[in-house]
Amino acid sequence: MNTVKIRQQIQEYVDKLSPERLLVAVDFLAYLADRQDNDATEELLKIQGFKEDFAKAKENVKEGKVISVEQLKRKY
Repeated sequence: MNTVKIRQQIQEYVDKLSPERLLVAVDFLAYLADRQDNDATEELLKIQGFKEDFAKAKENVKEGKVISVEQLKRKY
């Protein structure tokens, strides 16, 4: 089943829920979304040197050592 069909199926179920059950559903969806974000963060933090590279990138941004997307598009 593709994502469009899955979303349609979810919408059909949501339309049938009582207000009380909608609250449960929204809490569960919020939990899943938050968990997904946490999983992605944990995966990044496992990459050797990621924290240091990210800190350096933030410093470069503060110092204006950046290239705009338009400049990158012209270059590549």
